[in-house]
Amino acid sequence: MTSQPLNSIPVGHKVRLNAIQGGRQLTRRLLALGISLGSEFEVINHRDHGVVVAREQNRVALGSGIASKLSVELLD
Repeated sequence: MTSQPLNSIPVGHKVRLNAIQGGRQLTRRLLALGISLGSEFEVINHRDHGVVVAREQNRVALGSGIASKLSVELLD
């Protein structure tokens, strides 16, 4: 499967995080939100240019800058 930025994924699709194009600070911030490499989550909503994702019972809103730095692959 090919990777694409999180902010390009349509609502309702499930994805797996493959790569983070950012530094250590971004990786730590995502870990604090419960998102790490290999995490699977669903795109719930697009707000302006940001994305709202759900993992288990948690929902996280990510701004466009962060969403564009997350490479994900679509799951079936």
